[in-house]
Amino acid sequence: MDYQVFDTTLRDGGQREGISYTVADKLAVARLLDEFGVGFIEGGWPGAMPKDTEFFERAKTELDLKHAVLVAFGATRKAGVDVAADPQVQALLDAGTPVVCVVAKSDIRHVERALRTTGEENLAMVRDTVRHLVASGRRAFVDCEHFFDGFRFDPDYTASVVKTAIDAGAERVVMCDTNGGMLPSMVTKAITEVVERTGVSADRLGIHCQNDTACAVANTVAAVEAGVRHFQCTANGYGERPGNADLFATVSNLQLKLGLKVLPDGCLEKATRVSTALAEIANIAPDTHQAYVGAAAFAHKAGLHASAIKVDPLLYNHVDPSVVGNDMRILVTEMAGRASIELKSRELGIDLAGHPDTLSAVTRKVKDLEAVGWSFEAADASFELLVRGELPGADVARPFELESYRVLVEHREDGKVISEATVKVRVKGERVIATAEGNGPVNALDEALRTALANHYPALKSFELNDYKVRILEGSHGTNAITRVLVETGDHAREWTTVGVHENVVEASWTALVDALTYGLSRS
Repeated sequence: MDYQVFDTTLRDGGQREGISYTVADKLAVARLLDEFGVGFIEGGWPGAMPKDTEFFERAKTELDLKHAVLVAFGATRKAGVDVAADPQVQALLDAGTPVVCVVAKSDIRHVERALRTTGEENLAMVRDTVRHLVASGRRAFVDCEHFFDGFRFDPDYTASVVKTAIDAGAERVVMCDTNGGMLPSMVTKAITEVVERTGVSADRLGIHCQNDTACAVANTVAAVEAGVRHFQCTANGYGERPGNADLFATVSNLQLKLGLKVLPDGCLEKATRVSTALAEIANIAPDTHQAYVGAAAFAHKAGLHASAIKVDPLLYNHVDPSVVGNDMRILVTEMAGRASIELKSRELGIDLAGHPDTLSAVTRKVKDLEAVGWSFEAADASFELLVRGELPGADVARPFELESYRVLVEHREDGKVISEATVKVRVKGERVIATAEGNGPVNALDEALRTALANHYPALKSFELNDYKVRILEGSHGTNAITRVLVETGDHAREWTTVGVHENVVEASWTALVDALTYGLSRS
């Protein structure tokens, strides 16, 4: 393939605050990246990091990559040390990868102040290391650390590092925006100048961008447009500080906007699934507003948008969401018109096209509820119950009738706080009273209600309350403020979210809980 997609999630991405991959995690990440079709997976720094050394050793027998090759990362030989005697360089060879990427100083200030050596010795370190790797049968890439800052300070010296690496046999020399301070026009200008100074073709260069100016993806695309054919990214933009160029946004832009074939056939549509899976491994919540692959990437709220989408979805989508494995979503809010309600209902499997009166009633009810604090954009289950409740011959039966509920919170002398709830309900003609304790009033209510319904609805045993959110509504203050509660419930197969709004947080919670159980039972 003409373009080299180089992923460094396992090395540079792992430097993000809060990420700590185990060796098992690293193997799982590599399999997903390979499935997505990247050409190179930088696995880490063997010899310097015991975990990375183990990863490369286990990869030899545990990874069967279809698209990618593994890359070991390290540094050039140390100043004043023979390359053949440098244990770090030997560790790179021992990793057994077909490709090795070494980092080299390309800013003379870093050479003199950080490495404490001369510019000539630094060039010799690059030359010796690349020649040694190539002579050992490895493909060699060189990451020029602080390339852009160094090139602006002393273009002659930085250009000499590039020329030295190429002449020594490096397959690609990668221009690294290590501090992340570049803008697209700066990247383009630097590439043009370095090509003129060195005579090195742009397609022998690579690009590696940090996101400190929020331009990492744009800078990477600009470099490719300037002739670069090797680009380094991380999954979901993970990395130190604000991160790196996001792999999924970068390849999507190049392939969908510029028409460049950067991934094998059939791989791009896996973007959303792979992105989410990698976020789970990193133990980081997926970014719902991430370009292309986020849950909100193709979500539409305004009624005007929905009216146009009803005619042609591409009128308000910059690409077909399915090409990256995503879906279009219609959000139901106070901005919703009839078209939004109709499209959202269709998305949930309810066709209101033949029910104009129901469509009008639902639209009016949603706007009225939203005006007093309800929000359905994150509570599809409550919205579906509302719609089904307005249909002729409403097909959603409440599983019980409430007689009353009571919640007590007791602060005991020993400091323990106990919540107890009692519910009185009628279930299929039978009056049931149940009491339960919980670690808070809402948990106690949930337990009491489940206890009351358990004999009649065995499916409740599989329902779990996964998340509970409370928000004070804008414009309301103090302890008597209106609160909105979102409850996320799940079973073994799916998850659903319901909403409740009231001046009393317990009542708001009760409403959301009742909707959660009603929806779940209607689907069981």
